[in-house]
Amino acid sequence: MAWTELIAAALGLVNVWLVVRRSVWNYPFGLAMVTLYGFVFYDARLYSDTILQGYFFAVQLFGWWYWLKGRGDDGLVRPEILGTKGWFVAAGATVAGTVATGWFFATYTNAAAPWFDAFIAAASVTAQTLQSARKIESWMLWIAVDIVAVGVYAWKGLYPTTALYAIFLGMSVAGLIAWRRQLQHEVVVQA
Repeated sequence: MAWTELIAAALGLVNVWLVVRRSVWNYPFGLAMVTLYGFVFYDARLYSDTILQGYFFAVQLFGWWYWLKGRGDDGLVRPEILGTKGWFVAAGATVAGTVATGWFFATYTNAAAPWFDAFIAAASVTAQTLQSARKIESWMLWIAVDIVAVGVYAWKGLYPTTALYAIFLGMSVAGLIAWRRQLQHEVVVQA
């Protein structure tokens, strides 16, 4: 499984680098990455993460379509702000998803880390949904996911994936900064 994990991690780096740059071309790399990670996480008995890859595949297809519609004159995606009401919905969905998934896998499976795995899965679902909808707040959730994921994946001995998520953490911070700058630029241009 080591080669599969290494290839998935490399695809993930390219994917997130292109997302930070607001390029719609991130999606082919993302689709390939989540497909491979489905196998990696199943083998590691991280079942929430395994199921999550199927969701990611579907939402990446939606995101590709939505990003194609939301590009500026430069061909890059235009980020948007979620707003307070959206934050409450996103936070509620993340908490509910974490509790339901964590309880299920803790009760009915031999999951290695059901509660942490459930948080990674639920917060990732919310973050990916928001990112596919071009919401800047997605980066804040990705930062939280990356922090937890680094610990879980290191504990499970998934060292290439641990390194990937440590890099993702830095890229998520860079993405948040870059997307904020773009929003500020758009406000100045419109003024």
